[in-house]
Amino acid sequence: MIINISDLIRKNISKKEINVVLESKNIVDSYETIDVLDPIKVEGVINKIEETISLDGVIKGKIVLSCSRCLQNFNYDLDIEFHEELTNDPDSKDEDLIFINNDDFNLTKIVENNIVMSLPIQRLCKDDCKGLCTVCGENLNLSSCDCENSNYDPRFAKLKNLFSNN
Repeated sequence: MIINISDLIRKNISKKEINVVLESKNIVDSYETIDVLDPIKVEGVINKIEETISLDGVIKGKIVLSCSRCLQNFNYDLDIEFHEELTNDPDSKDEDLIFINNDDFNLTKIVENNIVMSLPIQRLCKDDCKGLCTVCGENLNLSSCDCENSNYDPRFAKLKNLFSNN
């Protein structure tokens, strides 16, 4: 979604409120594609402070993530506060500023980047997720298995036999 801020740049107004719904069906990251369940709502304010344009807002919505332990998909609610600074000054040396051409910027890209950056590194369907059996691959949240769970370091296999009764 392209947002026009020409009135801010020309100082006709001091701030501009945004209240938009992004109709994206998925968010494409370099590593994965994240499905969007509920449309992503963005509410915020754009202010012009000297040569910098400040964008503050909140992102709300619902997406689908894959659990890091059991690999099952689960719903994840988004409630992200964000702050971005933009400039149309091509001579700006500040690397934290987002450069915009002309009087428009792409809000969708900014929102998608903030969503991806806010996601947890370890994504869990629930805090006590049991994961998968390391032997047979059974989802231990749904059922148990009869596999021998040998949690030992294979480098110590000879020592294990040292204490056997054979």
